[in-house]
Amino acid sequence: MKLGVFMVLFGGRSLEEALDYVASQGLDAVEIGTGGNPGDKHCKPDELLDNETALKNFKKAVESRGLTISALSCHGNPLHPQKHLAQADHEAFLKTVRLAEKLEVPVVNTFSGCPGDHEDAKYPNWPVAPWPNDFQEVLKWQWENKIIPYWTEAGKFAADHHVKIGLELHGGFSVHTPATLLRLREAVGEVIGANLDPSHMWWQGIDPVQAVQILGREGAIHHFHAKDTTIDPINVNKYGLTDMQDYSNMLDRAWQFRTVGYGHDIKTWADIISALRLVGYDYVVSIEHEDGLMSVEEGFTKAVHNLRQVLIEEPLSEMWWV
Repeated sequence: MKLGVFMVLFGGRSLEEALDYVASQGLDAVEIGTGGNPGDKHCKPDELLDNETALKNFKKAVESRGLTISALSCHGNPLHPQKHLAQADHEAFLKTVRLAEKLEVPVVNTFSGCPGDHEDAKYPNWPVAPWPNDFQEVLKWQWENKIIPYWTEAGKFAADHHVKIGLELHGGFSVHTPATLLRLREAVGEVIGANLDPSHMWWQGIDPVQAVQILGREGAIHHFHAKDTTIDPINVNKYGLTDMQDYSNMLDRAWQFRTVGYGHDIKTWADIISALRLVGYDYVVSIEHEDGLMSVEEGFTKAVHNLRQVLIEEPLSEMWWV
């Protein structure tokens, strides 16, 4: 496996400065935002798609530093019930897929999105309880009328451009668990897979090792994010795991995102990496930084240090007893 980083955390630096810093830390890969929530600070599809010189210079900037691009990321909500918002994220996705093909990047990361509860809804509706029965009716309508039709078309577009889709299993979106990912994959095809982030598993009460095994047995892990979560044993009993307090209210929240090794110990991370190896995942582990208690540099360098401890293992084929 290779170690990479989601470049959105270096949004305050130019592309060249960010790449220089990443290379100086000995990483192998970068994941670059192209629109939606990650923004397009380092990569503007409109400026690259129809300008071969700009595209060539962009590739050179990455490759000349010994780096590869693990994924392009345009996390948004193409199913948003407000049509202009959905259209903006949909167009960002289409452009990102086209650009990924030109750059020979195999994966585009995004969210599944979440629709409203009827055609004229204004806001997304995320049903997470089977009763009252209204929620089941909403969920059925969403999957049959919005989620599967949209991703069937989007999946075909991606496959036609030789790109896989990595959906981040994030609460608040329709695909947020291994089961919902596999449900969509069954309907759309193998172009759909997970951009698996353990941090979102922990706060939903899912063991990341089991998530890796469930998805990995189906070949459904297309990309992997490295981010940690800590759960406060007192606050969780007051607010529950579906805590709606702002992320900035870190003292009182039930859970919060941390850098790798500051929510769970190195043994836990070693178990996750070992599970990835067992299911045949041999791609990039991409560091994502959303730790409100650490600066960008501190969170990033500590994640690099901790992940190196569990990534530098001999493959079985090189061990003396094999």
